[in-house]
Amino acid sequence: MIGKLTGRLDTVSDNGAIIDVAGVGYSVFASSQTLNQLGSVGEIVTVLVETHVREDHIHLYAFYSDDEKRWFQTLQTVQGVGSKAALAILSVLNSDDIMNSLLNEDRTMFVRADGVGQKLASRIVSELKDKVDGVFVSDPSNTEITKNQDNALLADAISAMVNLGFSRFEAQKAVSQASSEPTNTETLDKLVAATLKELAS
Repeated sequence: MIGKLTGRLDTVSDNGAIIDVAGVGYSVFASSQTLNQLGSVGEIVTVLVETHVREDHIHLYAFYSDDEKRWFQTLQTVQGVGSKAALAILSVLNSDDIMNSLLNEDRTMFVRADGVGQKLASRIVSELKDKVDGVFVSDPSNTEITKNQDNALLADAISAMVNLGFSRFEAQKAVSQASSEPTNTETLDKLVAATLKELAS
């Protein structure tokens, strides 16, 4: 199986690229976000790869980050989401966008992707909001919840909730809601108390 490619970017199309590795051109499918990260034709690029082997074809899917590759795999665990739909979602939503949509149970973000309707978007949210716990949010400082606020305070509150037995997904969602009120973020004790109220409601 091919797990990574490093070579010269030969061609870029709407849904993929050709990467020349020692004279062999590897055709890869990729999201628009990955394609935008590759740079200009002729440059040396490195991409992570997932190989799909079928009876009638071998397809290579390229990703600029491990997070994007894991989302590609995870999205396809939802019934009705194949490789094409997964790439369409990753073309319009990055890792933070997807996580925030799941935390807020926001189906409208997924509908922005080609081929994803309301029904499929609802299924994605309902199935993935539990599956991603501990996979994509093992480090709360990497999530949008803590990026734009007091990272240490929110991370400590999330950790406290996890230590009390709540899942990290539940903790992040509750902390996000509790921290929307400025007075709740004055101290850790206040934020933890407000978060517990959110979890109890």
